[in-house]
Amino acid sequence: MRRPRPGGRFRLRWRRVVAAVGVAAVAGGCGAVAADDGAVRVVATTEILADLVRAVGGGRVHVDSIVPPGGDPHSYEPTPSDAKKIARADVTFTNHLLLEEHALIKAIDANAPDDAPNVSLAESAETYGAQVIPLVENIALDVPWLGLAVRGSGAGRGATRASEVRLSATALEGPGRLAVYLTHALGEPQVYVDSADGLSTVDSAVLPPDAHTHVNWAFSAPGVYRVTLSAALSTPDGAWTPVGAGTFTFAVGVDPHTVHSGQSGVVVDRGHTDVAVDLDRGELYAWTDAGTGAQRAVAAADVVIDVPNRALDTVPADPRFGFLGPAGSSVHQLPQAVLGKHVHGEIDPHLWQNVANAKAYAQLIRDTLVASDPADRAGYARRTAEYLAELDRLDAHVRTRVATIPAHRRQLVTTHDGFGYLAKAYGLTVAGFVVPNPAQEPSAAQVRKLTETVTNLRVPAVFLEPNLSGRAGVLTQIAKDQGIRICKLYGDAFDERARSYVDMMRHNAGELAACLG
Repeated sequence: MRRPRPGGRFRLRWRRVVAAVGVAAVAGGCGAVAADDGAVRVVATTEILADLVRAVGGGRVHVDSIVPPGGDPHSYEPTPSDAKKIARADVTFTNHLLLEEHALIKAIDANAPDDAPNVSLAESAETYGAQVIPLVENIALDVPWLGLAVRGSGAGRGATRASEVRLSATALEGPGRLAVYLTHALGEPQVYVDSADGLSTVDSAVLPPDAHTHVNWAFSAPGVYRVTLSAALSTPDGAWTPVGAGTFTFAVGVDPHTVHSGQSGVVVDRGHTDVAVDLDRGELYAWTDAGTGAQRAVAAADVVIDVPNRALDTVPADPRFGFLGPAGSSVHQLPQAVLGKHVHGEIDPHLWQNVANAKAYAQLIRDTLVASDPADRAGYARRTAEYLAELDRLDAHVRTRVATIPAHRRQLVTTHDGFGYLAKAYGLTVAGFVVPNPAQEPSAAQVRKLTETVTNLRVPAVFLEPNLSGRAGVLTQIAKDQGIRICKLYGDAFDERARSYVDMMRHNAGELAACLG
């Protein structure tokens, strides 16, 4: 299935240059302080953004990247020392569009000085010519892919980008236990719901507004289950405001068409569906294209989610997964389908993979720094003009190198959905595949599916990101089995061989041409 996530159109809810929404929460951090050499203190969330700021700011800025070299912005958790850096900043830059771990966004908003510009580049760059695209997921599963989502702006309830939505399991009817969890990229499970000892407030998942995430749903015995979920929204004063509740029916190892649910009885037996919290409507529903092919909201009472017998899985011999049952026992499980923790919204946040969007970032950075340091307006303008010219040459270089690849070989098989802008801008196609649970050996069926994807597309190479290559054993195995190349693309982070945005994109262009040409 291939479609935008989640909705027929996309929007930028936080589309503006924002002021910090909270006072500094670090002792002694009560306002911006100039760097020791008089430079403007800038905090950026990622190395890539920090590099763009240095190109524009030159010696007038002192830039700290919160996510360390080689780190993953999707999962990096800020530390107390990060909060201190933020509290001393004159300017903060995030990418956002849910690229960064939500805890990092909360740290920025809580600790940035009130008078420091706090800019979400991806959400403000459209006015500088950036083009955004929907996040496209292309996962061919033969069982339903059931995620969690937050829909609606929540503006009427006081939601901000630092708000949180708590989705809790409050009641369960059925013949066995339920576990809802995700497996992190290094194999560590994070359990959201475990009914083995009853349900309480700990049986919850927390998401930011407008977000979507992937989880596993595991049932210990076949039969019909009814799961009641309730949602609450955090308010600026730290309280939780109830949003709504709904009861969802699961047909586990039984014919879903014999299970009556509500008036319409919509059966979800394939594709990608979300259990969605709607902050504007104050209700929970299934956001699905089941039955019609068109994305729509189906009331919780009217949906039956199929967990077929082909979803049977074996509990791994790993004590971390003991909550699923004894090692070697069977569970019916709908898989999370992607590698590691993966929280995102409906817009692809990786704008910089299109060089034209990096130009928009640079111009927005220029104007933000000029507003904070007008004495060097001419210097910022000159450095930005020079950098934009360099980016024009880079864009032409990437386009020229990709053009050398025969059209039928421009297929990207990767471990991360971070290359949609690269594909759209330069004429490539992103091919999706199912990533098995990294905590256990892949099953024969999982290996077969991946092998068929690679074989059917006749791809000459697969691509791993340096900071994720240790998590891609299955893809590496299949590439070796098929005798195809394993190549490297930079997505969210640098390494010791690429220490700038220009170096990163030049490498990507060369690697694509060499490995696919």
